[in-house]
Order: sequence, then C-alpha cells, then structure tokens
Amino acid sequence: MDLISKHNVVHKLEKRSLLIAINCIAALSIFFFGYDQGMMGGVNGARNYYEDHMGFGHPDPVTGSPVIDDELLQGGIVSIYYVGTLVGCLVGGWFGDKYGRIKTIALGAGWAVIGACLQTSAMNPTWMIFARLINGWGTGILNAIVPVWATETAEHKSRGQFVAIEFTLNIFGVVVAYWLEYACSFYKGGNGSFIWRFPIAFQIVPLIFLLAIVWFFPESPRWLVKVGREEEGRYVLGRLRGESGDDLGKAEAEFQDIRNIAELERKTSSRTSYWSMFTGRGSGKLHIGRRVQLVVWLQIMQEWIGIAGVTIYAPTIFRTAGIGNKDVQWISGLNTITYMLSTLICVFTLDRIGRRWTLYWGSVVQGIAMAAAGGLTTAGQSQPDGSAAARAYSSGAVAMIFLFTATFGATWLTVPWLYPAEIFPLEVRAKGNAWGVVGWSVGNGWLTLLCPVMFKAIKENTYYVFAAANVITIPMVWALYPESNQRTLEEMNLVFAADSIWNWDAEKNFKILKEQNPELVQAAQRGHSALDPETGLPIHGSTARNMSLDVNALQPRHHDDVIDEKQTFKHG
Repeated sequence: MDLISKHNVVHKLEKRSLLIAINCIAALSIFFFGYDQGMMGGVNGARNYYEDHMGFGHPDPVTGSPVIDDELLQGGIVSIYYVGTLVGCLVGGWFGDKYGRIKTIALGAGWAVIGACLQTSAMNPTWMIFARLINGWGTGILNAIVPVWATETAEHKSRGQFVAIEFTLNIFGVVVAYWLEYACSFYKGGNGSFIWRFPIAFQIVPLIFLLAIVWFFPESPRWLVKVGREEEGRYVLGRLRGESGDDLGKAEAEFQDIRNIAELERKTSSRTSYWSMFTGRGSGKLHIGRRVQLVVWLQIMQEWIGIAGVTIYAPTIFRTAGIGNKDVQWISGLNTITYMLSTLICVFTLDRIGRRWTLYWGSVVQGIAMAAAGGLTTAGQSQPDGSAAARAYSSGAVAMIFLFTATFGATWLTVPWLYPAEIFPLEVRAKGNAWGVVGWSVGNGWLTLLCPVMFKAIKENTYYVFAAANVITIPMVWALYPESNQRTLEEMNLVFAADSIWNWDAEKNFKILKEQNPELVQAAQRGHSALDPETGLPIHGSTARNMSLDVNALQPRHHDDVIDEKQTFKHG
C-alpha cells in the first residue's frame, strides 16, 4: 500500500497486535486526561499555591488545613478548565471529521503542551485562569477524537472491553497525580512552589510522546471510506481484521457495511453543522438531535452523581467526614488506587451485561453509598470530638466514599465516554462525540464551581444531592437509552430510526428494519462469515440497494422481482 507511509505500524502489525498498539496510544491520551483531572486536588492543598500565588485561602493556625476565603475564585480556577474543554471539543469534532483522527490527536496534544507550560509558570490567578483555559482546549480536542478513533478500529464484539482498558489508564493517571503530589508535599517541609509546579509540569511528558508517535499509526478506516479514500480504508481494515484462514471475508463484509451506511447517511441527512445536529434539522430518520440530547445529559449526569466532587475535592470531602489534615492526602491517594483497580471489573463485564445494566447497578450502589456517607458524617459530627463513636462514624463515611468511587470505576466511568462514540452516524461521528464532551464540560464545570460553595453552605448534605442524582439516572437510562452492546457502529442508525423517543419503540423498529435491509448489516448478521450463506462462495463485496431507515418505505414486491434482485446482487 504505497498511499500509506512505509513507517506506519499498519504494515508491521495486524489483527489483535495492531488493535493493542492503537489502544495503547489512545490510553496514553486518556492517561493524560486522568492525570490532569486528579492533579488539581493536590495543587489546591499546596500552601504556596493557595496563599502566596492565587490568594484564595490561608492555613488554619492550629491544624494547618487550608481555610478557603474565596470559594468562588478557587472553584473558578478549577472550572474554567471545562470552558476550555467545551470549546476544544467543538473544534476537535469539526477538525476530526474534516481532516482525520490522527491529525486531530496531534493538534490536541500540541495545544495541551502549550497550556501545561503556561500553568507551570503561573504567577497569579489571572495567569492561571488563562493557562487552564488553554490547557482545557487541548484536552477537549483529545477527548472529542480519541474515543472515536478507538471505537472505529475495534471489533463490535470487544469494543467495550478495549475502551474499558483505556479508562483503567485514565484512573492510573489520577493515581499518579495524587501520589506524586503527596511525595512532593514533603519537599522543604511543605513550602515552596516546586510542590505544585512540578506535578503540573509532569503532564508535558506523555503529551510530547503522544505528539511524536501518533503520526506512525493508521487513520480510522471508517473516516477513510467516508472521505473517498476507499483503497486505504480497505487496506487498514484488512490489517485490523485479518485476510487469511478463518478471518477470510471479515474485512470485506465490514467494508461493505461501512460503504453502505455511508451512502445511506449521505441520502438521509442533508445538514451536519453543530446547530443542525443540536436541533435535529435536516437529519431525517437519523434523528441526530435526539442522539445529541442523550449523550449531553448522560455526561452531565455522570458528573452530578458525585464523581467530579470526589476526584477534585477529595481532601475537602474527607475533612468533612472527620479525617484529620495529616491523614487526608494519603487516604485520598489510597482511594484513587481502589478506584483504578475497580475499572478492571468493567473490562470483563461491559461487553457481557451491556451498557444499560452496567449503568443500572452502578446507580443503585452509588446512590446507597452517597446517602450512607451523608448519614454517617452527620452522626459522627454529633459525637464529641475524638471520641470512639466519632471515629467509628467517620470511618464508616470514608468507607462509603471508597465504595462509591470503586463502583463508579466499574460502571459509570466508561459508559458515558463509550456511548457517544458508538451511536452517531459516520458522517458526523467526531462531532457527535464532541457533543458528549460538551455535556461533560458543562456538568464538570458547573459542579466544580459549586462544590466549594455547597460544602460550605450545606456541608455533608451535599452527599444527598449526589444520591438523588443517582436515583434519577435509573428511569432515565431505562426509558431513553437503547443498548449499543454487541451491535456494529453501522447498526446503530437502524436503532435510532424510530420516530419515538422511547427505548422500547426503538428496539421494535430496529427488528423490522433489520429484516427489511439484510444487506445493510451483513457483517453483523453473518458474524463476519467468510462465505455467503446462499451461494457458499467467498464474499467479494457489493452495494446494498433500495436502502431505507423508514419501515414503511419498502413495500412487498412480486416474488419474481425479489429473486431477480438477489441474483443481481450476488453477481454485482
């Protein structure tokens, strides 16, 4: 394949080894994302940072704990990052659909390096605010495109597992951030700017490596087909799926599915701007507006069930539960290790029980844990300071926070990032995933801005707000979110073709459309069989005709016409 650089790993690796290599690069980006999120928890607790440079607090003269004088400034410095991710994801989605996944990853990494350098050198709140805004822009670009690249190269039967593994690296980034900051906190007795500047600068390392190496990896075969570079797309798909033995025909069947659905999308949808996607105008039976609303609110709720507060304000949360200042940092770090290990549960369950059931059991356990944490914290504060009862209640509250983060890592961490990359049409998949990042940015920015205010105003009752959010997600997912597990990316257009917003109507409509459009999803229906079930001959490719997402569009035809078309299809 002369059209692809001879240095590209696609020529040297194939099948599972190529998939693993691609997911390692995707995981590197997601590691940076996790590190960047976890980093601010320790930075906010560095005296040189909050007192000398940012000026939003002072240390308690007795305990040494940070006393926040300006909650709005503290929350604003943290949350402005998410304004950057919001803008960045929209840029990344547009750039990714127009110029490809690889170039977009490189753009995001380069932009994030600039933001990280500016954060490291910040001398005052204004400097830090603008630096975090720029850093967030780079993160938004990466978050919009990396899950898309990963899902477009993976097989539908193991897509969830690969993305779940990537998010184990995401939480590993949080772990590294916490423990690196914990180690730095002992430098010069806890004084000096190195304590917070070095952890910020550390994120530059994976970003530069990502920027340098991503050019040696293959472009998404689905994007290549979409822009008319079918020869390259077919070659990359062949390397990903294999071309010999039991794998014969896999790539060709999937390639035809991609071509068919790309043709159908061009016929069905006439508008692809962000505004048209949001309103659903011009999308016809693709119902893109509905998909946008689903992914935005799934990401918003992911933050409001409590994880944004736990990740960024863990020290504050543990202090609220009655933990002393000297123990807060290492307990927060231990919580992140539990969090990381819990993500391995998702690796083995996500493709078996599906996206919906993963969210269900997560919401139930998380809601119980948050409500219990609130009750135990209240009970502990009613006891005399230092008493055995107070310590017991505090320990119970901490255990509930550990249970919450572990459950979140096994459930809600991965699905809201995987789902947007699965459900959007190929024509606007990067932009669609960007809408998910918009929801994440809004939910995270909103919550991180309010968290310090809520903890000061209603204290441990904040846990009940998070518990209520978990309860709300259960009927929301049940009624509105169709299952994407074990379905190809191309099949999801059939799932969302129903005019009704309800999940049960979508599933009923999907079954009808699969019967009416057998050629549209041949790879999934045949299980990537190398042989045509009617002729017994190898599949060499074809283009489905009379495709439609309208169940009423295909009327019954004369028996002889049907036979004639089958024969034409097999030999064309």
